Parts: sequence; C-alpha cells; structure tokens
Amino acid sequence: MATTETKIKKPKSKVVKTTKTAKAPKVSSKKEKTEGGVVLRIRVRAYESKILDASIKQIMDTATRYDAVIVGPVPLPTEIKKYTVNRSPFIYKNTREQFEIRVHKRLIDIINPNAKTVEALTNLSLPSGVDIDVKMM
Repeated sequence: MATTETKIKKPKSKVVKTTKTAKAPKVSSKKEKTEGGVVLRIRVRAYESKILDASIKQIMDTATRYDAVIVGPVPLPTEIKKYTVNRSPFIYKNTREQFEIRVHKRLIDIINPNAKTVEALTNLSLPSGVDIDVKMM
C-alpha cells in the first residue's frame, strides 16, 4: 500500500503599497497645544437649542475680546429622557401618554486663559435655563 501525501498550499498574503500624492497638513495634537498650560473647559447645557447657541456665542465673543484661544463649540449628544404615564387609572388603564425632555449640550475649551478672561466670563450674565459647568484642567 502506498501512502499519498498532499500538500496544503497557504494563500500568499498580498502587500498593498500606497502612494501619497498630496501631503496633508499637520494637525497639532491637544498635548502640543496645552503643553505647560491651563485649559478652561466650559460645558453648557440647556433645554432649548436656540438659547444654548445664543449663550455659546456670547461666551465666545467675551473670550475673543480678551485674545483667548478657543476650541469649539463641540456639540455633545442630546440627552433624551422619556416618561410614560397612565392617562386614566381605572377605565382606560391600558392607554398611556409619553413625554420627553431633551437636554442639548455644548463643550468649549479655552486654552491658557489670562485673569481678565476668567473675570469677564464669571461676570457674564446668561439667560435663565442655561446651566454652565467650568473646570480647570
């Protein structure tokens, strides 16, 4: 009896070479921008997007007036809270009503703010319904 051996051929991997036709501009990373500096991170929240955008514009105008470097505004995901309520507790028990609250959010970074910029932002009066969180990083 003769034994037969079969060789299994492995597929050769193809090497794809890419050529660059145009050089992309170098994008500086966040670490390069903030090296040795302070970042003032402002997170703004509101129920209405129009009021939120108006207050963001007001913050940006105040910061640019004092020659601050601004990154943003970055729109964050809208937070949606849904509530389901019975319409009637007894007879029409199976009918329900749904309500939702949408919270719009934006993020602004101010890089290396000086004392005048911080003072101007703290004295800023914004419309009611706008919530602001400020962090020093």
